[in-house]
Amino acid sequence: MTLTWILLVLTGTICTETKFVHEDISLNGCTDSDGEQMYGLDGEEMGHSDFTKGKFVMTMPEFADPYTYKEGTYELAVNMQHLCKQNLQVFIKAYKTPAVAEAPPMSSIYPRDEVEVGTRNTLICYIAGFYPPRLTVKWTKNSKNVTQGVSSSQFRVNVNDLSFSQFFTLEFTPQEGDMYTCTVEHQALEGPMTREFDVEVSEPSLGPSVFCGVGLTLGLLGVATGTFFLVKGN
Repeated sequence: MTLTWILLVLTGTICTETKFVHEDISLNGCTDSDGEQMYGLDGEEMGHSDFTKGKFVMTMPEFADPYTYKEGTYELAVNMQHLCKQNLQVFIKAYKTPAVAEAPPMSSIYPRDEVEVGTRNTLICYIAGFYPPRLTVKWTKNSKNVTQGVSSSQFRVNVNDLSFSQFFTLEFTPQEGDMYTCTVEHQALEGPMTREFDVEVSEPSLGPSVFCGVGLTLGLLGVATGTFFLVKGN
């Protein structure tokens, strides 16, 4: 099988002070059909170019220090994509489309917040350690496909081994007995990889109530005993 080449340009700058080392990452990559351009710091994405919406999107959380990229960042990313795809065709022709190295993904599934029945939450499917950066992810609820409330992050690169990771999320309102699955398909896997999440309601613990009851009883006994000896002494 002939595999499409994926061309990546990864640049990094290491900033050092007395005690701190920071990694500033710029990623520009493309295939024959899509592409990605992202900036990150210390393994966290700061912003990326959204080629569907036609703009640069900041993805830092609200509590982070304000930071913006210069006007024209998105336009530069578009030009870089054109250049990347031109170079990709040159490499394919020059190297006669060699096989691409492969690394299978690992995945895990977990809720963003503590699960409470009837309370809206987010289910996260985290996929890491894969190459090349192409995935197919499917969600199900009680064995039925789910497409509403689904979203995904940009690819994130591990600068140590150049593997990729990606977050996929599903907005859901848990009900007791529901079962959700996240199924991953990747060319380095022998077959689809599925992770399950069951909505379970834990019974309230009797420990705190029993402890408080015993403590209150002992306290009352102590007061009664003290009163008895006080009266007897008088």
